Amino acid sequence: MLCAAVRRLPGSMLHMAGYHLGWWDAIGEPCQAPAGKAIRPALTLLSAQAVGGAPEVAVGAAAAVELVHNFSLVHDDVMDADEMRRHRPTTWSVFGVNRAILAGDVILAAAFQALAATGSPACTATAVDVLAQCVSALCEGQSVDLSFEERNDVDTGEYLTMAWGKTSALLGTSCELGAVLAGGGERQRKALRDFGEHLGLTFQLIDDLLGIWGDPAATGKPAGADLVRRKQSYPVVSALRAGGQAATELAELYAQPEAFTPEQVTEVALLVERAGGREATQRHAREQLADALAALEAVHLAEQAKSELLVLAELVARRNS
Repeated sequence: MLCAAVRRLPGSMLHMAGYHLGWWDAIGEPCQAPAGKAIRPALTLLSAQAVGGAPEVAVGAAAAVELVHNFSLVHDDVMDADEMRRHRPTTWSVFGVNRAILAGDVILAAAFQALAATGSPACTATAVDVLAQCVSALCEGQSVDLSFEERNDVDTGEYLTMAWGKTSALLGTSCELGAVLAGGGERQRKALRDFGEHLGLTFQLIDDLLGIWGDPAATGKPAGADLVRRKQSYPVVSALRAGGQAATELAELYAQPEAFTPEQVTEVALLVERAGGREATQRHAREQLADALAALEAVHLAEQAKSELLVLAELVARRNS
């Protein structure tokens, strides 16, 4: 379904979308580049099974959430000026900013086409509304995240609200769409959405840790990439609000206008850790994971699918890329 949705795109857009998805190289030759973890479509299919449905009923929704995710990545790379993703040049750095924006737009359109082609009319209308609300939340979250780069007074509550829109909303929607298309009840839909949203916060917090301390060989991004951009990630926000000498020194470095040298990136990472930002982020990620797992126990779900959702959640919490 994902291939079919993308292959309906017009020629130049198809080329860029296929490049971003890792299907072919910059000149259009087939290749086997890294294409992401497919966490969101897996959540959709497992959620359909969890409420007693067949995974086949949610295939269109699974393709849709993966396409929405990739639309956001193409645009994020433009906004962040990131030159590498998944160990190769980003779409905008190969095809240019303007064309990459258009490629992201048509990938989003393909997501709604994939979703509209599945399920009963009433069920599909509900699913489209759920996905549309999710895209709005995602864009708002990304906008707020960008605004944080112009501030030095962000608190952890604001950060978590932003992360809910930027990351959690899509994981929650991925789960809810599976339940909707498989005919799940309201309580099942809510429980699965809650699971996905808490898992999304876990995912974002782990992502923030990797953005500072991740191994470039695994993440495909430069060491300390988030620090280079002065991102107000959860470890940094926690560290800046902690008080003490390390927090003060960190604030002074973050406020300087000059770009960080590689040595300063290492120093800033050490200050974030000394101020408690790393430990606070790890602790909160564990708490969000516990809340995600508890949500699955709140309603009756098919045991096999629930077990696989639990395994997927643990994989998200332990990921290194």
